[in-house]
Amino acid sequence: MSTEQNQGARILLVDDDTSLLKLLAIRIESKGYQVTTCESGMAALQLLKNNVFDAVVTDLRMDEMDGMALHRQLQSRYPALPVIMMTAHGSIPDAVEATKQGIFAFLTKPVDKDELFDSLAKAIEIHGLGADENSKNSNIVTRSGAMLHLLEQVKLLGPTHVNVLISGASGTGKELLANAIHQYSHASEGPFVAINCGAVPGELLESELFGHKKGAFTGAVKDHQGLFQQAQGGTLFLDEIGDMPLNLQVKLLRVLQEKTIRPVGFQEEIPIDVRIVSATHKNLPDAIANQQFREDLYYRLNVVNLKLPPLRERREDVSLLAQYFSASIAKRMNQKEKRFTNDAMHALVRHDWPGNIRQLQNVVEQVVALTPGEVISVQLVESALNSNESNIEPLSLNDAKKEFERDYVINTLKMAGGNVAEGAKLAKRNRSDFYKLIKKHNIDVDNII
Repeated sequence: MSTEQNQGARILLVDDDTSLLKLLAIRIESKGYQVTTCESGMAALQLLKNNVFDAVVTDLRMDEMDGMALHRQLQSRYPALPVIMMTAHGSIPDAVEATKQGIFAFLTKPVDKDELFDSLAKAIEIHGLGADENSKNSNIVTRSGAMLHLLEQVKLLGPTHVNVLISGASGTGKELLANAIHQYSHASEGPFVAINCGAVPGELLESELFGHKKGAFTGAVKDHQGLFQQAQGGTLFLDEIGDMPLNLQVKLLRVLQEKTIRPVGFQEEIPIDVRIVSATHKNLPDAIANQQFREDLYYRLNVVNLKLPPLRERREDVSLLAQYFSASIAKRMNQKEKRFTNDAMHALVRHDWPGNIRQLQNVVEQVVALTPGEVISVQLVESALNSNESNIEPLSLNDAKKEFERDYVINTLKMAGGNVAEGAKLAKRNRSDFYKLIKKHNIDVDNII
């Protein structure tokens, strides 16, 4: 890979030897890479929360968190991020073990610069340069580190044919993410077909999905090709899969197992070749426990799970999205783009957005329409936020309790610096009960820093 191709590639360099850290940084920068350095694994994890890197080069032997421990954290949180390991204690067993655990390359100190450059070039070539390009190619507008890493996973999943379940609150962009998976797949030339399973009455959903024969039921005046057939050779996106009636869940499970469908009123089976991506805002394990969702279907759909963060956890995207929506409206209306004052944008950024991106889009549409000039004021934004908030459908009491409990546990852990025992003391609960709450809400303690 040439130096020109390396331009813009971001490398995170981790080593507790400050003199070697500076020397390696200078060498790597000489090849056109952008280098960020830090002296510990914990510092590296902090940097990755708000920054995107194309590769990590780390020392193996470090205090507190060694290179392998750092790699395990990276593999869990950022599986698409290649890791190059360095050690002054190189040995064949170390190299073999590192390779088994997914290390991209294992280099012995003193590091041969040509070997290092070759490893970096191959890592960038294989894993792709720049998560920002992923964002552009998928039509997802973001600068959030969490979202960009999610898009890296999408890029890896695209060429596979595994079923993907996208979870996240309403309005977080689940259909856009599903479309991104389709765009990166081998079936990208095929159709992308979407249906909201909660928006179609149960008695009609079977016909919509599988089709029907003329005369199969009252009103069936002609043959109807279902969405599975319409999506042949492409991707079928089943949004709000948690709202699918149980009787249809059985039939969908059979389709996934047999790779065939039987339209209503037909006797013969029709083979299908369709990638399934599903999504839900519901907690499906809870639905399974309440016998509202089939466990066997859940495991068929949830081969890989991608979780979209709510907008309040990616505030760095609020201004970017607001500007994007304003520009889109101007283009659609053939008008000059309207801009937000600093105070107006600050009001948008500090808002909690219970309705997520969909709510933000509605607010931007409203303030653009009501602004006679070219500048959107903070007063108009605050008025729109107040009126828009009253239209948000409230959570059920049970869901509100769960959300409060989860937020309380996360905030308590943050106050305790991620220490469970200290968090239990702050919450005035015994450690066992507090740990049960952590497990109940699937909270990643290692990510609470």
